[in-house]
Amino acid sequence: MATQPVENNTKSLPSEGFHRGLKGRHIQLIALGGIIGSCYFLGTGEVVAQVGPAAFFAYILGGLIIYLTMLCMGELAVAIPISGSFVTYAADFISPAFACGVGWSYWINWVIYIPAECVAGGIIMAMFTGVSGYLWAVCFGLLVTFVNILRVSIFGEIEFWLALIKVSALIGFTFLSIFIFFGIIHGNEPAKIIGDKFLLHQGGLLPNGWLSLLTAMVLLLVNYQGSEIIGLAAGESQDPAVVIPKAIRNVTFRILCLYIIPTLFLVTIFPWQKAGLSNSVFAEALSYYGIKWAGGIISFVTLTAALSCANSGYYSTVRALRALAREGMAPRFFVKLNKHGIPQNAVFFTLLSIWLVILAGYFFGETSLYIALLLISGFTGTISWIALCWAQINFRKRLHKSGYSTKDLKYRTPGSPYTGVLAIILMVFSLAMLAFDKNPAYKISFAIGCISLIVPIVVYKILIVRKSHQVAQESNDRLKFEDIFPA
Repeated sequence: MATQPVENNTKSLPSEGFHRGLKGRHIQLIALGGIIGSCYFLGTGEVVAQVGPAAFFAYILGGLIIYLTMLCMGELAVAIPISGSFVTYAADFISPAFACGVGWSYWINWVIYIPAECVAGGIIMAMFTGVSGYLWAVCFGLLVTFVNILRVSIFGEIEFWLALIKVSALIGFTFLSIFIFFGIIHGNEPAKIIGDKFLLHQGGLLPNGWLSLLTAMVLLLVNYQGSEIIGLAAGESQDPAVVIPKAIRNVTFRILCLYIIPTLFLVTIFPWQKAGLSNSVFAEALSYYGIKWAGGIISFVTLTAALSCANSGYYSTVRALRALAREGMAPRFFVKLNKHGIPQNAVFFTLLSIWLVILAGYFFGETSLYIALLLISGFTGTISWIALCWAQINFRKRLHKSGYSTKDLKYRTPGSPYTGVLAIILMVFSLAMLAFDKNPAYKISFAIGCISLIVPIVVYKILIVRKSHQVAQESNDRLKFEDIFPA
């Protein structure tokens, strides 16, 4: 018979050298910071243009996917709270080779997406100052780097306030939309209730057909990227058993309020034909009713969104790289922490890679580059979610084989294993749709996403599998399943 599991609290769990400086409000807003990036404020226009008024249905489906994924992640993060979690979970409960592919593709995801956010911020600042957008992008990159070299508690505090700005802006947009809907604010339009004028009477909910809804899913799922940061931050939270479940509940509820509801109001008050990437569709919607000052405010919010998302992404990708090194899938020196609990070598290597991408981005068109990066990010990020759900399913199997039951867990994924299975099916189907889209950019993004996953797996199996196993077996600096659930 199995012995009792080790109590899940910060006194008994090793911190891996990290400082547990993140409080509950930090964890929740860090996740929102990664989720609500410039892609939501800018990219939603592209989704609406492709799908039509039913774009809010796409956000509902995306919300369902991330809700199921976070339920799976919650069980793992509370049972085995460890920084760089999904890489470790994939290694322990799927296979080290697959974990290598997932970890490196996730790292690549943020290394190419962070410069996109910095460039987006540079473009916005160039509009106001006339100074080169790329110069601003470099400044934003330096700012993000400086914040992440600081103590983790300072990072959490800065990210908390950046995310709060974005949340406040979306709440403000929702209230203004309500006034517009009822004709209180109407600009040059008649002062009357809008009703379903834009929702149903300009080609219907799906003017471009059901296929448009399906093909837009990966572009849309990029908006939810960053929710997995809750799991990555588990090893640095002060009380994972309390903080993580609460953060999952709150973030899931806020996704409903901050994504689905604003998008529903957007397509209710604004003609979908006018949506696009030329400007924030939210600013365009308010300007459509004479609220001209909204453009500047939304531009400022989009700027903070870009900085905040880049900030959260930098945090997560550095932790993922350290987790890869800890598992023997990257050079060992990336594991080292400085006196402030920061993986300094991983920070500098990631920083160097980001600067290389920023320099390379100078030679490409901004709009096409931005869309391509979003699609690749959506693909690689979704792979990490699939890994989380798959790992949770296998974790539950190992739990039962070791003589334990769900009663020994402080947080349980409801409906398991069907919760994870449904999430995986929805995500795999969404990714497959990229390959069938007529747009070459979608097909290319699908190919790059597959390559970023497969190549590290092949390299791992051919070149370093024996060495990796040896390193992983000799490493005792991280929490393992056997530590929590001894035989």
